[in-house]
Amino acid sequence: MRSLFAALCAAVVCFAATPARADLKVVTSLPDLAAVAKAVGGDKVEVIALALPTQDPHFVDAKPNLALALNRADLLITAGLDLEIGWLPTLQVGARNSRIQTGNTGFLDASQFVRLQEVPVTAVDRSQGDVHPGGNPHYLYDPRQGLAVARGIEARMSQLDAKNAATYKANLAKLTQQVEAALPGWEKRLEGLKGAPVIAYHRTTAYLQNWLGFTTIAFLEPKPGIPPNPSHVAQVMAQGKARKAKLMVKEDYYPEGTAKLVASKLPAPLVVIPGGTDFRNGQTYVQRIELLVSRLEQGLAGKVQ
Repeated sequence: MRSLFAALCAAVVCFAATPARADLKVVTSLPDLAAVAKAVGGDKVEVIALALPTQDPHFVDAKPNLALALNRADLLITAGLDLEIGWLPTLQVGARNSRIQTGNTGFLDASQFVRLQEVPVTAVDRSQGDVHPGGNPHYLYDPRQGLAVARGIEARMSQLDAKNAATYKANLAKLTQQVEAALPGWEKRLEGLKGAPVIAYHRTTAYLQNWLGFTTIAFLEPKPGIPPNPSHVAQVMAQGKARKAKLMVKEDYYPEGTAKLVASKLPAPLVVIPGGTDFRNGQTYVQRIELLVSRLEQGLAGKVQ
């Protein structure tokens, strides 16, 4: 199967027409990373996101057209921490592009710029579910970490495309101003979350709770990546009732049925948050965080989504 995939990739790469080139062609694994990269690169870069915001980033189909995007890339930016381990390495091999291979200057693991959460202190293995030995990879839910990533992206873009370095620095300054201006308002709107008990579907809340100060008391998945089962759901409901959970939170790409059931039994509002920036339709990273804040704010007001 791997050989067939490589052959398909080679065919796509060889016979595709060569497009007009931007100063820097950037491919990111996730749409959140694409939005941050575009904010920094501006009109000097072309940015493509491999995953859609409606896809669980752990599970993306490694299609040949994605390998083609990587074949043309000057820079590949990943979330790292094994988030894309099930699909991205295959695409890197199929792309036949030495620039974006791990360890080369055209490859950038954005997790190196982040203050990591939930780094295991003991050995982990797959029997514990979809665990991440290097730490939790869902750091772009926190706009402060988004800015840290933006700074790292600016440095690498300036290294690869020195003639446009001043533009990248200016764009980074603009993004920084936008986020820092918005932060106090976002935090004020969600100050009711401080200390609040919250139930989540998957372990995507670590950075969000570090930013906003709530406590995730339980997860609907018995182990990361393992679908809920009746006995575990019953335990979560009991825990949620005992601790008076204030919200039930899940990404829009996770199934809704069980989350709705648990939310109704607690009772607590179900907050369905966007799984990522709608980058292909022009949404920016700041707009993505604004939507995230708005959804949580509605939940705090008792509005069920």
